[in-house]
Amino acid sequence: MRYDVSTALHQGQRDCQEDAVAARFAANRPIGFAVLADGMGGHAAGDIASAIVVEEVARSLDDRLEPGAVSDDDIPAILHEAATSANASIASYVAQNRDVAGMGATLIAPVVHQDMLHWISVGDSPLYVFSEDGLRQVNEDHSMAPQIDLLVRAGMMDAETARNHPDRNCLTSVLMGSAIPRIDWGKAPVKLVPGDIVIASSDGLQFLTDEEIQDILGRLRTESSAVLAKALVASVQSLGDPDQDNISVAVIKVS
Repeated sequence: MRYDVSTALHQGQRDCQEDAVAARFAANRPIGFAVLADGMGGHAAGDIASAIVVEEVARSLDDRLEPGAVSDDDIPAILHEAATSANASIASYVAQNRDVAGMGATLIAPVVHQDMLHWISVGDSPLYVFSEDGLRQVNEDHSMAPQIDLLVRAGMMDAETARNHPDRNCLTSVLMGSAIPRIDWGKAPVKLVPGDIVIASSDGLQFLTDEEIQDILGRLRTESSAVLAKALVASVQSLGDPDQDNISVAVIKVS
């Protein structure tokens, strides 16, 4: 397997950039990863929190994911240790800087080992896989959105009300230095085949619908990951939404 990987960031209409993203994929290595964090909007120092999470998780994975020394069975525990270490780093920072108490960040960290996709996630930053079967989100959404959408499916709320519900983006889990309410990790990995595209992003990308994201990937699937990342961000910008959140993406093309 070979991986073509690119990342992209845009501030959107926010006053500062609270997303952070990094990727580690080296030529001729059978393993690589991306890390993305979305600082909590409206809370103190979200940009610091996201930077801490990305730096600490990337450092942990750099240390542990050695080709030939790690198996698929090892990766979930390594990811869990990296996330809890990042959470502890936020706790340590807040303990020394009380003026930023309340800061936090989401986490999405996909690891590709040969042809298998592993991940850990906390919060509402989505992880997509685009394949011949279309686009699907493979990680959990730790926000109120799934519960609100359940009300729609049960006929207790109309779709338009659900889309604009004021609690839709309220997080049910996040890295804040305290106990983590929910962590999505340790599930069976997803098998990848040549032509698949993995997208990790902040929820700023979800100003586009899944159908719009799928259309972009379908039209440009033969282009490079850099072209895809740029096209996704540009499509969000073209909406001209005055409430546009920060946007960050990591695109992994499998060949």
